[in-house]
Amino acid sequence: MSHRAHLLSLRAGHALREAFADGYARADLIKDLIAGITVGVIAIPLAMALAIASGVAPQYGLYTALIAGAIIALTGGSRFSISGPTAAFVVILHPIATKYGLAGLLLASIMAGGILVAMAYARLGRFIEYIPESVTLGFTGGIAIVIAVLQISDFTGMTINDMPEHFVDKLITISSHFQEIDLGSFAVALFTLAVMIVWPRLGSRIPAHLPALALACLIGIVLSWQGIDVDTIGSRFHYLLPNGEQAPGIPPYLPTFDWPWNRPGANGQPLGLSLNLISALLPAAFAIAMLGAIESLLCAVVLDGMSGKRHSANSELLAQGLGNLIAPFFGGITATAAIARSATNFKAGAISPIAAIIHSVVILLSILLLARVLTYIPMPAMAALLMVVAWNMSEAPKSVKLVRTSPTSDILVFLTCLSLTVFFDMVIAITAGIVLASLLFMKEIAALTDVVDITNNSNFVHTTPPNNIKIVKIRGPLFFAAADRIVGELSAQTPGINGLIIHLQYSAYLDAGGLSAINKLIAHCEKNKISIRFSSWQFQPLKTLAKARDETSAALSLSFATLNDAIEDALKEGALYEAR
Repeated sequence: MSHRAHLLSLRAGHALREAFADGYARADLIKDLIAGITVGVIAIPLAMALAIASGVAPQYGLYTALIAGAIIALTGGSRFSISGPTAAFVVILHPIATKYGLAGLLLASIMAGGILVAMAYARLGRFIEYIPESVTLGFTGGIAIVIAVLQISDFTGMTINDMPEHFVDKLITISSHFQEIDLGSFAVALFTLAVMIVWPRLGSRIPAHLPALALACLIGIVLSWQGIDVDTIGSRFHYLLPNGEQAPGIPPYLPTFDWPWNRPGANGQPLGLSLNLISALLPAAFAIAMLGAIESLLCAVVLDGMSGKRHSANSELLAQGLGNLIAPFFGGITATAAIARSATNFKAGAISPIAAIIHSVVILLSILLLARVLTYIPMPAMAALLMVVAWNMSEAPKSVKLVRTSPTSDILVFLTCLSLTVFFDMVIAITAGIVLASLLFMKEIAALTDVVDITNNSNFVHTTPPNNIKIVKIRGPLFFAAADRIVGELSAQTPGINGLIIHLQYSAYLDAGGLSAINKLIAHCEKNKISIRFSSWQFQPLKTLAKARDETSAALSLSFATLNDAIEDALKEGALYEAR
């Protein structure tokens, strides 16, 4: 692929085709098998924990990793991406699940999938380049804070039946329940957290959360023998057996097809489908799609840097859309590429998307064979795991570095996005962050555009100009944010002179605002009987003038190819004037 083709291409299964086109041997399959098993084992507890954090039963996270993970791997544009539930979505999905239940969450995911497919066919993958790092660090940091706060109740064993929607209200509610801290649950959570912090320092290649959760299960069993009950997946969640009885934990069988709106809403009854419901879910679906696009493409960019390969941005958007369109019919919630799991996949030796498909097979086997074992995982341990996930996704070291070393404008954008994500809404945060970043960028670029007097500068002026003629050059783009100021400065320099020559070799951009400002300057000079000339237009500004020739005929007729030509014309005019 050419340098930028990956931003414009679109074909289903791009990554798989590329891997096979490079030659796929038996040794590659073995490497994919090892990587897929590795990341599959890692993904099992993460998928469950993220489903719980999103407000639904843990099996729906496994269904997501199983179905969406396989579909996206088969149809995607990034070789090493592993897709499934991710922490970034928790702040969007949890309120939906609270208000509309599982059915609303699945319907919003389908709508988001449709938006992602439309984005792919509109070739919007390239626009990932235009999202500043200060924006992504701001909203991911805000998401991490919200996730961590949501885990406090399970981490401490508090019983909070109705968690408020707004962040400040959440803090007030949590603080009012501090006297309800359960020491057994708190001890399990602290132990799990300690293991996850200490384990990486031992040099083991086994991911820290696996031994942490295994040991937490043992501690939970021991505590139960001592009469200290700690909430587990088995005690928190239940499913219906074929005979209508309830069983603890997650169902040990594969998901079945069902219309999402026939699944339970917040009141436990089928939600139904209506235009009003679709309208109510549309803003959330749009937020899911935007975040899914950003998350998956950022993941692909990170993997490109690690592997030296090139992803197809629009193909990846298409795959993410297809995964989110299909998985909800089988109970899968919103999915996107997970950076940590994808990086682990690559480091484990993955060669192609086959590794991600094997990861889904491992998830399938865990549902069928390990459902009973998974019921023993303590909820405080899952909360500790999610707190570590939140910390990792926050990229706190990067954020600290940005605050220490970046310009004030970047810091302002970062803090704005973080605050709006925490206190209001992630969509508002991203929108406000991008708008603010754009405005501050335009302000800084506009400040770089200036006017320099070069009348007596021999580096530019090689022919002595007529007396009382001023020659200036404009440096920087002549666009709406700078044009009026520049024209004002030029107008202020015209009193007492007979002519003005503007050298534009160092101004590479002209927009409608710049055109309007130039016409104002020409009118000002005509009114004050001052001759005006332009020289050395660059290609884009000249093209803009030509396109608007009906409005800029005066500017075109006063333009010259070089500064010397403009001066020569001024000398001729001066000679004619003297002859008269």
